Amino acid sequence: MSRSSAATPRKDPSTGKWFFVVDVGVKPDGTRRQAYRRGFRTKAEAQEELDRLRGDRRDGTFVSPLRQRFGDFLTDDWLPTIHRELARSTWEDYERKVRNHVLPHLGRIPIQALDAVALNRFYTHLLEQGRLLGKQSPGLKPRTVRYIHTIVHAALDDAVRWRRIKLNPADQANPPSSSESKPPEMTAWTREQLLRFLALCEGDRYYYPWFFLATTGCRRGEALGLRWHDVDLGEAPAHATIRQECIPLTKPSGKGREGCLVTRTKSHKPRVIELDTQTVAVLEAWKTKHDAERELVGAGYEDHGLIFCRPDGRPYHPEAFSKTFDRRLRQPKFAALPTIRLHDLRHTWATLALVAGVDIRMVSERLGHSSILVTSQTYQHVRKGMQADAAQKVADLIFGSTLDL
Repeated sequence: MSRSSAATPRKDPSTGKWFFVVDVGVKPDGTRRQAYRRGFRTKAEAQEELDRLRGDRRDGTFVSPLRQRFGDFLTDDWLPTIHRELARSTWEDYERKVRNHVLPHLGRIPIQALDAVALNRFYTHLLEQGRLLGKQSPGLKPRTVRYIHTIVHAALDDAVRWRRIKLNPADQANPPSSSESKPPEMTAWTREQLLRFLALCEGDRYYYPWFFLATTGCRRGEALGLRWHDVDLGEAPAHATIRQECIPLTKPSGKGREGCLVTRTKSHKPRVIELDTQTVAVLEAWKTKHDAERELVGAGYEDHGLIFCRPDGRPYHPEAFSKTFDRRLRQPKFAALPTIRLHDLRHTWATLALVAGVDIRMVSERLGHSSILVTSQTYQHVRKGMQADAAQKVADLIFGSTLDL
């Protein structure tokens, strides 16, 4: 008879408490793996726990006792494993969130002792005083906290799958809800506001990429990754092909981040954008200025073939590029314009296109959305007004306008 099947609760004469030792498997070195449980007040309590362990062994749900801390699991096991599964930018974001927020607060807790209560305390701390940089409120936004919860939940899901823990405590935790974690409200300029902005920017070297973003609906990284050989301004219709992106990634030194070119797009396939005559004219004007800048820099120019880049040819840091836009809008001459984010130039293009009657399928294709449903949901507020206008036009067609009656 095996030791496992023969194990029975025994009483410790020195404490009067009941305990048992049972074999639960074999260690990698071939020695027996045992579970030792003690401190039971009665033999029945010890027997109940012993029966539960045996049941878990039969069901294949037994998890061996483990002293590994949650932080060690994340840094030694989980992050290295998912590195090959994620895009580099996504993995770096996960690693940064783990390092800056999860490890300082949950890292020392044994992974098998981590529970929903500890997670809820952690989320509350992040909401109240989790911000590390910046002059905004001391707490992180609910959307960011929910994103961190998503990372923790994914890590603990793998811990269950790898038999480090039996249940995922994040399933019982209470992160900010989906309704609390909505993305920032979308803001778009009117035609008149956009024209005023562009007029006030003329002469600034950033005028050219901002004009391109406003008239194409491109994403920031797509525009900053665009090369001269990706555009054809002479053929009719003129067009640009989105083949790569510029995204912020960690520098080779490991300190700080910089703009890096990656040969992929968000949809993982090239996207052709046809260009209007005004955008073609602006790109041609910029090429003349760009070539002159390149001549001035001379041998120090770092040639990536980019259309929009730093004066020395290096890619823009995408986040710094957005902050430049924010700083410009804070200048007194822009005071009459509503404050928007750089990304809202994309929303402005889509809103104006829909208002102008451009078919939503065409808008969705140009924006590079994964489906027309994404476009419809994102610009639902615009489509509501269009539906009301369409409804009135059809009613007028059926019943005649008031002038006809």
